[in-house]
Amino acid sequence: MRVSRGEVVMNYVLLIAFALFALAPVLTILIGSVSAPLGEPAGFYPGNYLEAWTVGGFGSSLGNSVVVAAIVVGLATVLSIGSGYALGTMRFPGATVLFYLFLLGMMIPAEATIIPLFFDLRTLGLTDTYLAIALPQVAQSIAFGTFWLRAQFRSMPTSLLEAAALDGAGPLRALRSILVPASRPAIVTLVVLVFMWTWNEFLIALIMTPSGSRRTAPLGLATFQGQYTSETALLAAAAVIIALPTVILFLFLQRHFIRGMLEGVAK
Repeated sequence: MRVSRGEVVMNYVLLIAFALFALAPVLTILIGSVSAPLGEPAGFYPGNYLEAWTVGGFGSSLGNSVVVAAIVVGLATVLSIGSGYALGTMRFPGATVLFYLFLLGMMIPAEATIIPLFFDLRTLGLTDTYLAIALPQVAQSIAFGTFWLRAQFRSMPTSLLEAAALDGAGPLRALRSILVPASRPAIVTLVVLVFMWTWNEFLIALIMTPSGSRRTAPLGLATFQGQYTSETALLAAAAVIIALPTVILFLFLQRHFIRGMLEGVAK
């Protein structure tokens, strides 16, 4: 079907309008982060970032978030690949029931389990540790990761696994050498999503670290906001600092991420 020039122009107009609508809040925060603080003359103030970093003590909170994100992303990705491979390519008794249990993990909100989970972890002596923040998020991420990668592995041609078996490759070698490389966009998409969810998690980090010794980036930003409510320039600079790691990761992996999302939609 041939598309007229008017339709092409209208499509671009709509896309530009939606892009401006989506970028307006981001541009507002970026401009506000270098605007004049209270009591200062109007001008360009890039030093707001350094002042927000120093006053807010974001070095330790960002470091805590990096450690937690590394634990959650690493464990959730590896375990999701294993469970998705088993449920997507193997047939064994109870596979369907087990898959529905994973789906149940996606349906139960963290707010419903956070209090009893806190008491359980406190009994084990794990509160105020990285594991107390990471393990609940690993469990949540595995539920989605299994659902995501099961669909990916089920869509792979069975001839690949059959050819690997004929060549003498076992299940683990077939997974490592064939399915994982072929599923790289889906796995990268999972990594980006889990990292984003983990980085932005607030409630679990707040409840599991009552002393604040393992305060993550969102908690650091909330504390900073409570202390400097009227300093909008410093708050905007702090918000940019906290969001920057997620933006950098997405920029590096955007090609695989978009490809994985499009393949998921196609399935």
